[in-house]
Amino acid sequence: MRQAGARLNFILRAVAKAATSGTMTKDLDRLALKLIKEGGDGPAFLNYRPAGAKSAFPASLCVSVNDEVVHGIPGERILNEGDIVGLDLGLKRQNLFVDAAVTVAVGKIDQKAKKLIEITRKALEIGIHEARAGGTIGDIGYAIESFVRPYRYGIVRELAGHGVGYAVHEEPYVPNYGTRGSGPVLKPGMVLAIEPMLNEGGERIKLAKDKFTYKTKDGTRSAHFEHTILITARGAEILTQGLTSEKRGVV
Repeated sequence: MRQAGARLNFILRAVAKAATSGTMTKDLDRLALKLIKEGGDGPAFLNYRPAGAKSAFPASLCVSVNDEVVHGIPGERILNEGDIVGLDLGLKRQNLFVDAAVTVAVGKIDQKAKKLIEITRKALEIGIHEARAGGTIGDIGYAIESFVRPYRYGIVRELAGHGVGYAVHEEPYVPNYGTRGSGPVLKPGMVLAIEPMLNEGGERIKLAKDKFTYKTKDGTRSAHFEHTILITARGAEILTQGLTSEKRGVV
């Protein structure tokens, strides 16, 4: 999984750099799939059918623009200067899965968008810091919620982090809110995907007509960051390390 995480890090950085004004979102998906295959790996999301879904996800990369929270389907949409774009990618190496996401700026963005991205990125760091053996899932959510509350961003509650490793999504459910000391106890060897999703406005979301893309209910923008981490006796090891320290723009 360390090898898979390093490879995913490389690919997502390349895709983030390609997210420029005038680029079609489907071209980002094509680039992600090309790089995944070049490494001898497989796309985790392509043809993945979540529980309860009537159809499988049709792409390798989720591309969520502005008011799209997560699971945006890449297609003919063209990115424009000032957009913010969530890029979520999963990779399979030797039947083990890793998952990561970043939100990037397309050219120059306004100060409100910069702040949203920065606070969401920081919320991920706060959550990872709380992920340690002997702690609980609730500790992670409590830390994220406590950090975000003063900024009055909407914390998405219907969607959350999750276990990952032998499948794209595993137990436990890792929400971005909670009560300290509640939920499953964290043990060495557990692998989690922590992924705060913050909205400029309210926390409510809606499912788009494509039945995959989640959007903010009030039309405000949303940001999303994610790392796959390993719980150890010394704390959390970030298997997809490097994504949130990307020096392009405000990422």
